[in-house]
Order: sequence, then structure tokens, then C-alpha cells
Amino acid sequence: MTTVTAEITDTQWQAILVRDRRADGRFVYGVITTGIFCRPSCPAKRPNPDNVRIFPNGQTALQAGFRPCRRCTPLSPAGSPVTDIVIALCRYIEQSHDLPTLKDLASQCGWSRHHLQRQFKAVTGLSPRDYALAVRRRRLAVNLQRHHSVSDAMQESGMESSSQLYTQGKQMLGMLPGQYRSRGAGITIRFAMAECSLGSLLVAETAQGICAISLGDEPEPLLLEFQARFADADLLPPDPAFDDKVARVIALIEDPHRNLSLPLDIHGTAFQQRVWQALQQIPPGTTLSYQELAEKIGQPGAARAVASACAANTLAVAIPCHRIVRRDGSLSGYRWGVERKRALLEREHEERECEKKQRR
Repeated sequence: MTTVTAEITDTQWQAILVRDRRADGRFVYGVITTGIFCRPSCPAKRPNPDNVRIFPNGQTALQAGFRPCRRCTPLSPAGSPVTDIVIALCRYIEQSHDLPTLKDLASQCGWSRHHLQRQFKAVTGLSPRDYALAVRRRRLAVNLQRHHSVSDAMQESGMESSSQLYTQGKQMLGMLPGQYRSRGAGITIRFAMAECSLGSLLVAETAQGICAISLGDEPEPLLLEFQARFADADLLPPDPAFDDKVARVIALIEDPHRNLSLPLDIHGTAFQQRVWQALQQIPPGTTLSYQELAEKIGQPGAARAVASACAANTLAVAIPCHRIVRRDGSLSGYRWGVERKRALLEREHEERECEKKQRR
């Protein structure tokens, strides 16, 4: 539902402890108590490791609503006047109770609105509005956990009304704000385990549509991950209507040229949504590199952020992130295993070749 983060490893924590400059560029770390992200070599006071979250790069940390450290300037290897201005704009956005307009931001830096939009995207991979929404999402999530009252969390997060809270809040959090406070309580999710040619399969749906399609070697790890993700939701067994939907998902896995024709219920940052929509437009039997997909969505400098958005996808095959490969055509990581990625691509390629022969 949010930008993918990882718990800190011993190696990463050691790099932060010794402020290892060799680790700079490999990852950044965010501190959930401050909302700031840093390079591993940052001279700032070392955080509590329990409060540390790891991001592959600064763009993914920004998408999660963290702000760049002022001391180590993690958005730029060498720093530049443009980067400094963008960081200052990030600070202004973070300190604004309301969502600032492009006109507001332009008045802060003296740039035209068009130039500001272009430079902000070049540095952060996000538009100013998308970054402001990411900040608001993180602020709302923190405040919902901090306050007993949803209305108090709303006011402190800059929401102007309860209707705005429940429309924007549901979109940002993937569930109603009150449900988020109670870790999904009140959400009804129907799910089923099955087997397909690629191994074990878990399919789940909310009232809005399919919310999970997971593949694995054994059913138990899939079930445990699913239960942790929706810890307090009301989980229901399959009924005949849902069994039919599971059968359609299996048919899609066996033949990815099929059209699933089922509504999907998936939530993420604005950037992730753009990537996922672009993935669904890639024809079966076709692959793109991370760079090509970044160019397709109009952000050629965001190849790493595209890779992170692919990793955050929770709907195997329905959102076909398996069609993204490295620039040289080799296979990179896949949430459900590289061998499954290879099998899916081989099926699509064979089917495409068969269709070509039939047309001759």
C-alpha cells in the first residue's frame, strides 16, 4: 500500500554506526520518529535501530513522505544550487499545513511554475503535489496512531473536513482512517488458497476488488504474510462466486494472454499508481527495461524508483511487473521468485510466436 521499505540488516546498521561513506549510494535510511532520511555516512546522531527503515534511494524515501536531511543532503551526490532549492521547497511543503500550490512554491524560489515543476521532478522523481500528498499521507498515518480521536488526527494532518479525510484518507491509506487505526478492523476480506503450475497461490478480495494475488513454494508462508498484512480484518473463506474468480486468476497465470476482467483493489503512492498503470499497458510477450518504463511514464531519471514500484506490486500477473527486465534483457528480482518470472515470460513468448505463425 505504500512505498516498499525494509527492516535494517546487520550490515546496513554497521555502515550507519561507522558512518561508512562506501555505503553511500547503496541505500538511504529513514527515521520514523523524525521523518528524515539520510545517507549512511550522515554525521547526525545515530538513531535507535528500531526506528530505522531502509530505502533503496532517496526517491523512494520521498515517496514514503520522509524528508531529506539538511546535513548530508542525500538527494544529490555532490550537491548543486538546483538541488539546494528543491530541498528548500521540500521543507516548505513539509511545514505547510495546507497543500501549497505551484504559484505558492514559485514565489518561494523565484522560478516559473513550469521550470519549478520540471526541476522538482528531475531531483525527486515526483511532482510537487505528489510529494505534498506523500508527506500528508505519512503525517496522517503517524497522527492516526498517535491520537485517540480521528478528528484530532485529521486537523493535525491538514485535512479541511471529514469528507476530505474519508475520501483522500482512504485513497492514501488503502482503507478508511478508522480502520487504519485499528489495523484493518472492520474490513471484510474473502480469500482462498489454491495450486497452479507455478506453485501455491493465494487470492483475496475486498468489496472493491481483488487486493492480493501471491505465489509461493508452500501455502503456509503465503498465508502468514497475508494474515500479518491484514492483521485485524474480518477474513472470510471462499464462496462459490469467489471460487469462480480464483479459477479466472489461475487461468490468467496459465495463459497470461487472457484478460482477467475483474476489478482490482490496489493502493499506493501516486508514483506507484502511474507505474502500475503503465505495466498493464505492456502487451503479453513484450518486455521493457526499468529505464524504458521510466521514460514511458515521462520520468527518465526515475528508473530506480520504477524498480521499487514494481517490487511493491501485490497483484502477481494481474499487474504484470514480470515484463520488466534489465537493460541487457537479463532477469532481475521478482517478488515471487525469478524462476516464476522466467516461466511467465517463456509462456508469453511461446504464445506470441504461435500467433505469428498462425497469421502467416
